[in-house]
Amino acid sequence: MTDARTTAPGGVFQLGGDLPVHRLGYGAMQITGPGVWGEPADPDGAIAVLRRAVELGVNFIDTADSYGPYVSEDLIRQALYPYADDLVIATKGGLVRTGPSEWVPVGRPAYLKQEVEMSLRRLGVERIDLYQLHRVDPEVPLADQVGALKELKDAGKIRHIGLSEVDAQQIKEASVVTEIASVQNLFNLTDRHHEDVVDAATDMGIAFIPWFPIATGELAQPGSVLETAAREHDATPAQLALAWLLRRSPVMLPIPGTKSVTHLEENIAAADLDLTDDEFASLSALGG
Repeated sequence: MTDARTTAPGGVFQLGGDLPVHRLGYGAMQITGPGVWGEPADPDGAIAVLRRAVELGVNFIDTADSYGPYVSEDLIRQALYPYADDLVIATKGGLVRTGPSEWVPVGRPAYLKQEVEMSLRRLGVERIDLYQLHRVDPEVPLADQVGALKELKDAGKIRHIGLSEVDAQQIKEASVVTEIASVQNLFNLTDRHHEDVVDAATDMGIAFIPWFPIATGELAQPGSVLETAAREHDATPAQLALAWLLRRSPVMLPIPGTKSVTHLEENIAAADLDLTDDEFASLSALGG
């Protein structure tokens, strides 16, 4: 395995057809307080992680206005502004926070437009590269929610539009309103109930951003297939889980999050792992 300090994470994907991003990104949810609520206990440590991620070659960072709320976006600007020319910051809107670990979908067009304007201000940018509808509000037609974002895209305030926690049919419905560049759903080695959405995204050539990409649990126990493969690669089970995601589809953009520089470096090193066909098949058979 090469030194993580020299790694270009996992190859390159053209997000939206015009934004080249390294396929192994960073998810900025964990740099907030407990329950994704409030300031982190160690703000300097959070800033150090963000800066180290960019040093390691990460140029795709995913956040949301609800992380904190607002804390994650503020920390990203504090740590990385002025931004490198190739840094793509994706954010999301559509979830209101009422307390720690509490998330309420709100997709009214006026609210979504307001949140885009506020994210622009917090991040210090004139246009958001990727803005994702964080959840579909069941009380509002999907076309109206996506339509509000399209209006801001047409106004030059959003470059590309993405969705989160949707099924394949909802991607198709949203695509009637505007071009969809990405979908972000829960997906990992042990939870693969969105396999059909991965396949749909692959067929459409749009990014699939798996959140909670590292979940090994009992699969990483001594003597397991995952633990054995990790030992043979001189890697950790988490690194194998990330390598499996990168191999699963060419449109996969994992965004492992952490508040530890050490764990960050371990995650990024997964970009250098090459699974054989047999290893990929064995890992794929472990569960889902």
